[in-house]
Amino acid sequence: MFTDFFFLLRFYGVPVTVTEWLTLMRALALGLAPAGLDQFYAVARSILVKSEAYFDQYDQAFMATFKGIETPVEIVDEVWEWLSDPLQMPGLTDEERRLLAAALEDLDPEALQKLFEERLKEQSEAHHGGSYWVGTGGTSAFGHSGFHPGGIRVGGEGRNRSAVKVAGQRRYRGYRTDQEVGVRQFELALRRLRRLSSRNEGVPDELDLDETIDETAGNAGRLSLVWRKSRKNAVKVLLLMDVGGSMQPYIRLCSQLFSAVNRSSHFKDLRFYYFHNCVYDWLYTTTRMTSSEAVSTRRVLQELPSDYKLILVGDAAMAPSELMARDGIIWWGVGNDEPGIDWLTRLRRHFDHSVWLNTIPAADWEHAYGSVTIRKVREVFPMYELTVDGLTAATRTLMARY
Repeated sequence: MFTDFFFLLRFYGVPVTVTEWLTLMRALALGLAPAGLDQFYAVARSILVKSEAYFDQYDQAFMATFKGIETPVEIVDEVWEWLSDPLQMPGLTDEERRLLAAALEDLDPEALQKLFEERLKEQSEAHHGGSYWVGTGGTSAFGHSGFHPGGIRVGGEGRNRSAVKVAGQRRYRGYRTDQEVGVRQFELALRRLRRLSSRNEGVPDELDLDETIDETAGNAGRLSLVWRKSRKNAVKVLLLMDVGGSMQPYIRLCSQLFSAVNRSSHFKDLRFYYFHNCVYDWLYTTTRMTSSEAVSTRRVLQELPSDYKLILVGDAAMAPSELMARDGIIWWGVGNDEPGIDWLTRLRRHFDHSVWLNTIPAADWEHAYGSVTIRKVREVFPMYELTVDGLTAATRTLMARY
């Protein structure tokens, strides 16, 4: 049952396993989605989709599988309403009212109600088409979207509230992993950089529930609270961001990252500095990058140990001389004794884990402006595009054990 749905999920990129599919089948067998597609939509998504990043693909697969099928949960209530006063049911055309009045002349309403009750007792699932069950389509006397010479359309107004309608709207397309990330996605990606440790200084400040239960049980039920030191994220991060020039089109994206970084409070330490096009002798504490806000790059390397996770954000697109030549820096009145590529190599060698997040889509790296320097920077740093997928891959690299 629903086998096509399973293969369509895989086709649209939702990583569904056979184990998860069997779990869904078990849930359906237990009656966890008795009211039709609305409940099935929610139950199936909760079991089969492991991340909100796949909500949009799930909606597309659901729409492709169940388009045209509707099971509004209110259909039974509407049948009872119709039975109480068939001719006053909303949505009838004049012709339908005329045919219904003629059919009701020889029809016993009590007998019809009894028949409906018997059908509901027999019916154990949603029905679409046919001529017997309560449902949609077909020629049954009870339901909607079908045809019965002496029957009546019941329901049909649930169309705009159906699960298929929800899937068709694709409300979750913003979660697609191939889209540029926003502040919330940045925060979630940054939280992947976690290495918990309880070796923090200070007194125990977190209730150990398991030990509390054991101690209380061993104390004849007398409450005995056990405290432990809370586990803190031991990861330290250094973030270097390119600003100005060719980064101007990506200012909104970088502002989102900046907001997410400033709202993050779970790292053991977080440092961030700015540069323009390439890292040289100086880094800067603000985007204005004035001499009064400059910090020696060499000093940063001396102060920060190698266990900091280094993340550079930029398009890596510049004139080759800016990356490869002495005095390649384009700032008026400022020179650099060492090429920018030497500073990047020094950063790469100093920090155990580092990545470059490129604001240019990966598909354009080979033919975009600056493709030569992008290729050179990729030879120094593992480079990923600034999407959810790219961030996920980058965090795996940063947390890899060597």
